Amino acid sequence: QVHLVESGGGLVQAGGSLRLSCAVSGLTFSRNTMGWFRQAPGKEREFVAAIIWTGHSTYYADSVKGRFTISRDNAKDTVYLQMNTLKPEDMAVYYCAAAEYKIVGLLMSQTYEYWGQGTQVTVSS
Repeated sequence: QVHLVESGGGLVQAGGSLRLSCAVSGLTFSRNTMGWFRQAPGKEREFVAAIIWTGHSTYYADSVKGRFTISRDNAKDTVYLQMNTLKPEDMAVYYCAAAEYKIVGLLMSQTYEYWGQGTQVTVSS
């Protein structure tokens, strides 16, 4: 059974930092492109960042480029999202997702086969 478990969310002041982790089990992590998405209340789920299975290529939403960094540790079956200079508009539930050997359509949630349950990020102004 596949499990994606996010952690690291919480309450932070604007300008602060958080590091999200997503621990994966039940699939071959090193074969999977990993993505982070977020969903704010009343809004659709949106793409945040993705990293292909080799770790050699990363992709970011324009809204987070230069502030967020996605990385992965294939030895630990874990993907990370380092979030710096957080803004109130970053407040959302953050989800990680997995897609085996995908390199196209990474900005679309439909591309991903497995999802975590999410972790809340709250940014106070």
